[in-house]
Amino acid sequence: MKCIPVQEAVGSILCHDITQILPGEFKGRRFKKGHIIQEEDIPVLLSLGKDNIYVWENLPGMVHENDAATFLKDITMGDGLTFGEIKEGKITFTAAHDGLLKVDADRLFQLNMLGEISFASLHNNLPVKKGEAVAGTRVIPLVIDQKKLDEAKKLLDGHKIIEVKPMKSFNIGIVTTGSEVYYHRIKDKFGPILRGKMEGYHCTVAGQTFVPDNKEMIEQAIKDWLDKGADMVFCTGGMSVDPDDLTPSAIRDTGCEIITYGTPVLPGAMFLLSYYTDGRPVLGLPGCVMHSKVTVFDLIFPRILAGEKITMADIAAFGHGGLCSNCAECHYPNCHFGK
Repeated sequence: MKCIPVQEAVGSILCHDITQILPGEFKGRRFKKGHIIQEEDIPVLLSLGKDNIYVWENLPGMVHENDAATFLKDITMGDGLTFGEIKEGKITFTAAHDGLLKVDADRLFQLNMLGEISFASLHNNLPVKKGEAVAGTRVIPLVIDQKKLDEAKKLLDGHKIIEVKPMKSFNIGIVTTGSEVYYHRIKDKFGPILRGKMEGYHCTVAGQTFVPDNKEMIEQAIKDWLDKGADMVFCTGGMSVDPDDLTPSAIRDTGCEIITYGTPVLPGAMFLLSYYTDGRPVLGLPGCVMHSKVTVFDLIFPRILAGEKITMADIAAFGHGGLCSNCAECHYPNCHFGK
């Protein structure tokens, strides 16, 4: 840093905080370290007794925190994001539309391992709303060596580490299994709950078919919705391992590829994920989807809407964080579940 007359300081970067005291009115920071001195600041600084002031020297190869934040934004920010003004050297990313937040956690880790760079985000695979803050980045020092930023750029190698993927609006058919519902012995509760969830994702329910505990009828009901052009089929009821629960075998007999029947998630252990021969998902939903606010369904469904084909490895990864704490007041997604 160097000491220069205040009148020559316009455009220079302040090296330290400057306090202002107005007896009986105000005592506190008037100018923050890192502030770029403007023409209108000169009379104020003079009134504070600052005839000379310490500023950063404009050394070759050194980048101011604001410019560094812009650099980091350019090399990390993917599609579906927007950003605000730089405040105290930090840029905040916000969702440009509703969608699924995708974070390359491995590259994010490597970026932060470089040192002097800070990049923080919400969790990967989190549904977010338009305007929601999802990440922020800055450098730690007031000025940083351009070589460090170049190292970050080389590390990422053109890969954006954060984006918000739009989610499609699916048309969904529901097949509800169970003689007790089919013969009106009890009232169906699955349909209203699923319709409510679909409204939150801007999806439509084309209709709901009720069938008794008959494997051939379940299989035919699934095929009927697929033939009608449903983008996805939900199967409810008959999802346990009891001998008379026939939904999993009926799904398999439609020709679907079973990715998993069972997950390391509680609630949601008996969830079934499959794909029809043309790639359309057919899901077997266990009873917990009906009586628990958040289950494995809420972890997987947004990713399917975002165009992802879920694998067994994706399912297995849910084990770490896959236990719901069943809080008296649910705060999902602002909790550990599914992360």
